[in-house]
Amino acid sequence: MSVILETKNINKYFYEPVEFHVLKNISIRLNTGEFVSIMGKSGCGKSTLLYILSTMDTQYEGDLFIDGENMSHLDNSELARIRNEKIGFVFQFHYLLPEFSVLKNVMLPALKLGRESEAIIKAKALDKLEMLGVASQAYNKASSISGGQKQRVSIARALINDPKIIMGDEPTGNLDSKNAENVFNILKKLSVEQNMSLLIVTHDLDFANKTDRIIEMGDGVIIK
Repeated sequence: MSVILETKNINKYFYEPVEFHVLKNISIRLNTGEFVSIMGKSGCGKSTLLYILSTMDTQYEGDLFIDGENMSHLDNSELARIRNEKIGFVFQFHYLLPEFSVLKNVMLPALKLGRESEAIIKAKALDKLEMLGVASQAYNKASSISGGQKQRVSIARALINDPKIIMGDEPTGNLDSKNAENVFNILKKLSVEQNMSLLIVTHDLDFANKTDRIIEMGDGVIIK
């Protein structure tokens, strides 16, 4: 089984208002096609770690490898390219642009990447919306659909560039149990059918228990 993401001795400090060692020697691996959840009490460093793993936070010590390439030596433009190509994000809040259509929201990351024509991107976006059961909403404004639908649309947007890894920060945090289960099932299907790797920060134990394994954090270290 190949490793898609690996960290070696990641350390992170906050310096304001006082120095604080927030992540301590974090070494983890994520295999291709693996569905992993990260759990731990509020303030233990889960979201801080996710921002480093997603290459959005570069102020750390240690090494981060994505798809065999060391991120620690790349400049911001190279990191932005890797984020666009290899990582899809699903957050607790969907961050859809309310004045745009559902379809346009899904297309935006691919338009930004600029690898394909607008017509191809549109067809791909419709395909992702169909897969997630929200194609009927494609031409509606993002502001007009339900919370559960918004989260499905945000997953479609995360998938538009065919990333190798999906990262999520509490993606079911704002959803009722039925919609939370729907989102879990969608993510599980991506892992099984498309061999996608998933790394999800969650407080939801029911969600975590159904993933392939749980990385448990406490006070900036990996407990298990």
